[in-house]
Formats: sequence, structure tokens, C-alpha cells
Amino acid sequence: MFEGMIGKWVLIGCLILVGMLIVGLFFGPFLGGNVLALMGAGLAVALGGIGSIVAVGATGEKAAGMTAENPDNFGRLLPLQALPGTQGIYGFLVGFLALVKMEAFAGVLELSLEQGWQVFFACLPCALSCLISGLYQAKVCLSGMDIVAKKPEESGKALILPAMVETYAVLGLLASVLMIMFAVKI
Repeated sequence: MFEGMIGKWVLIGCLILVGMLIVGLFFGPFLGGNVLALMGAGLAVALGGIGSIVAVGATGEKAAGMTAENPDNFGRLLPLQALPGTQGIYGFLVGFLALVKMEAFAGVLELSLEQGWQVFFACLPCALSCLISGLYQAKVCLSGMDIVAKKPEESGKALILPAMVETYAVLGLLASVLMIMFAVKI
């Protein structure tokens, strides 16, 4: 059931991204650089959050059912349920760093359109990698839960496998952080 949801949520995330790009392209000169930068920060938070919400929800549903059958597996299942939640944290971190870079908390900086687009595009690697990796990490976590059900002593192996998917969320996070901190010229 969850496998069919992945494509739907990736499509929804891509539609949100394309919608923001269209708004930026057609209305950017009217909205200004600050709004474009905020749209990029918002995409990082929203798309990372969508990936995590759907993933943690699907894995939590399975973990709850498995815990009802065998309460002793709760401690082994919890990390597998929580792991896809990191993508939402990464998206939040990138959104926060974008706000810091544009000095949004001081409330005085006025970004040019070029600077707004720089921040917008710097946020995209994290936004997209966190959306997609969160959803696919959930698939691996769900399979890892099957390992725990059959061989609880192998729960460490079940945790390592989804950590491999996490690598790509971390790379998206690093790409966005490096671009925001060093490539965006404000």
C-alpha cells in the first residue's frame, strides 16, 4: 500500500516546486527578492516535512501493529520509525539558515531579485533530496521491521540499511548549507 503512495507524494512535492517556480518567474519582480528567498526556505521546510510526515506515519502504523503483536519489539522498532523523521529536521535547518543568511530576524535587509533567486535555488537540493529520501527510507524501514519481526536479534542490521538512504538526505543538506553559507552573495 505505501509503495503506491510514494509516487503520489513525489508528484505533489514536484507540483509544489513547479508552482513556486511559476509564481517566482511571473511575479518575482512584483514580489521582490525577500519573497523569493522566503519561498525557497519554505520549500525546504515543506518538502522535507512532507517526506518525513508521510514516512513516519507509514512506519509508525506498521510499528504499532507489530508492537501490539509483540510488545518486546517496541524498542527495536522505534528507531526504524523515527529515522525517516530526520529529513524534516534537515529541511527546517536549511530554512532557518536561509533566514539567518538573509538577516530576516533583524528585519532590515532588502534582497535584490538576483539574491532572492540565489537563496531560492540554494534551498532546493535539501528540499528535493529530503522529500524523496524520506519516502524511500520509509520503504527500507518497513522492510527492516519485517527483519525485526522474524529475527529480533538482527535489529542492528535492520537499522543500518535505511541509514544508507539517509546518506543522500545528508548530501542534499550539505549542498544547501554550503551554497547558502558560501555561494549566496548577500
